[in-house]
Amino acid sequence: MAQVAIVTDSTAYIPKDLQSEYKFQIAPLQLIWGEEQFRDGVDIQPVQFYEKLEHAEIMPSTSQPTPEAFKEIYKKLLERGYDIFSIHISSKLSGTIDSAQQAKATLEADNIEIFDSENTAMGLGFQVLAVTRAAANGASLNDCVKIAQKARENSGVLFAVKTLEFLHRGGRIGGGQAFLGTMLNLKPILEVRDGKIEAAGKVRTLNKAVDKLIEITKSKVGDLHPIRIAIQHANALPEARNLLEKVIQSFPEGDIVESFIADVSPVIGNHTGPGVVGIAYMAGM
Repeated sequence: MAQVAIVTDSTAYIPKDLQSEYKFQIAPLQLIWGEEQFRDGVDIQPVQFYEKLEHAEIMPSTSQPTPEAFKEIYKKLLERGYDIFSIHISSKLSGTIDSAQQAKATLEADNIEIFDSENTAMGLGFQVLAVTRAAANGASLNDCVKIAQKARENSGVLFAVKTLEFLHRGGRIGGGQAFLGTMLNLKPILEVRDGKIEAAGKVRTLNKAVDKLIEITKSKVGDLHPIRIAIQHANALPEARNLLEKVIQSFPEGDIVESFIADVSPVIGNHTGPGVVGIAYMAGM
């Protein structure tokens, strides 16, 4: 039985120490900024991105990896004898899955599995870690599919944004909702649900946003454990640290077996705007 190699994309933005510990390939999305192009997480890092965004006269756009980029990754892995499990950002948020499928078709390889996480950021990242850990312990390609399906059902991401302007501008949320939130000076709570960004609530202050994020996370997790938590942030590290501390305190001791802080990738941050904080979770595995 061939060993399984895991491929994902840069929107997962799994912390560097975990990338080093668990080997998987990353296809970077692209930031297009005027005449310049940056590979997400390769040519531009979160701190650089937000510094540049603060003084930018024109706003960047984003693009999925090309089919050729996936073909190059897949070809090298196939030549080394691997089966490939390729898991990516929701097809309702990006064309990344389509590029991966085009690359697979070109290679005519039946041992490449393309999987839609129906999520992004660490909502995707926890799924990646689940299958990567399984593959390292000898899981087959079929095993990885089943593990990813379970991980997809039991993981998610919620986040609080300062403004809906960036999501509206990028076409990720409707105009009416965007302007309603702005007019009422509300801080929207959003989640990725069924692969799309949907409203999960709204509050008036950051403290209430933190409480609401924790409340919704606990309702999503229910009685499942163990629990894995990642606090995501876009240039808001102090707020992320505060949120992590409160999340840990809100669950019974021992229920959370993994917790850490993760940056939001530049490509995702381009759509959410700076100041975002959120909770990604996976429970029951």
